[in-house]
Amino acid sequence: MTGPAIEVTGLRKSYGAQTVLDGIDLRVEAGTVFALLGPNGAGKTTLITILSTLVRPDEGSVTVAGHDLENDADGVRRAISVTGQAAAVDGVLTAEENLRMMARLSGFTAAESKRRAAELIERFDLGAAARKRVATYSGGMRRRLDLALSLVATPPVIFLDEPTTGLDTRSRQTLWDIIQDLARRGTTILLTTQYMEEADQLADRIAVLDRGVIVAEGTADELKARVGGEVVELRDARGEVIREVPTDGSVEALRAAIDRLDALGVAGATIGIRKPSLDDAFLTLTGQPSGANETEKEAVR
Repeated sequence: MTGPAIEVTGLRKSYGAQTVLDGIDLRVEAGTVFALLGPNGAGKTTLITILSTLVRPDEGSVTVAGHDLENDADGVRRAISVTGQAAAVDGVLTAEENLRMMARLSGFTAAESKRRAAELIERFDLGAAARKRVATYSGGMRRRLDLALSLVATPPVIFLDEPTTGLDTRSRQTLWDIIQDLARRGTTILLTTQYMEEADQLADRIAVLDRGVIVAEGTADELKARVGGEVVELRDARGEVIREVPTDGSVEALRAAIDRLDALGVAGATIGIRKPSLDDAFLTLTGQPSGANETEKEAVR
């Protein structure tokens, strides 16, 4: 596929008096990873449910993999797969049984289903537990199986709605590797996430959605550049950051920021200078810290 895999123009959606999406324009090139960031309630999941044909928009046009959402919803459904925040697997069955069942539902013969299940079990490193009931799996294993199920029919476009929420660092890195490999093979991935590092590592382009409007779009470096040149940090005696001041990177601005922080008179404090992060950009664009920083709970393995 060449050109855009996803194209959205003037998309609007309201529920009663509440406007959830207010004129979304979006273009995702084929074979790329596109990250959609936004605070809780910004409209990310609503956008995914519309693109995956589960909810009808009030206004606007959507094309996915060359299929128009309004006139060819079945074509859109055949071209996509959706992996949500919760692992949608049958805990009573084994990984092998889940995958073979999904393959049969996707039109594979019995022999083809067996081969496809074996391929995906190897690719997603599930061999040791392939014949164990999914109910015994860790959170990371269940998420890998969920992603494997979404790839049984190898769709050209995949929607991942916060797929690594709650995973430990090792499981998250494993899924990152899988996502990057999918993109290299030509799959288009639209990813929603609250983890700024995830978007920074994976995404070719990023859009920031706030209160139903896209407030910025670009590469991670382009979004970081909106913050300024350098960020001056004040750390307490324990090394914890207690105040940050973004600057334009000039000597005058840096000196003024250092003087401002020094004037606070924090005992045992130290001052450091760093490059802006995607978290800084998110805060600048939305006025809120990234949701993962505020609400991340204990990760599961």
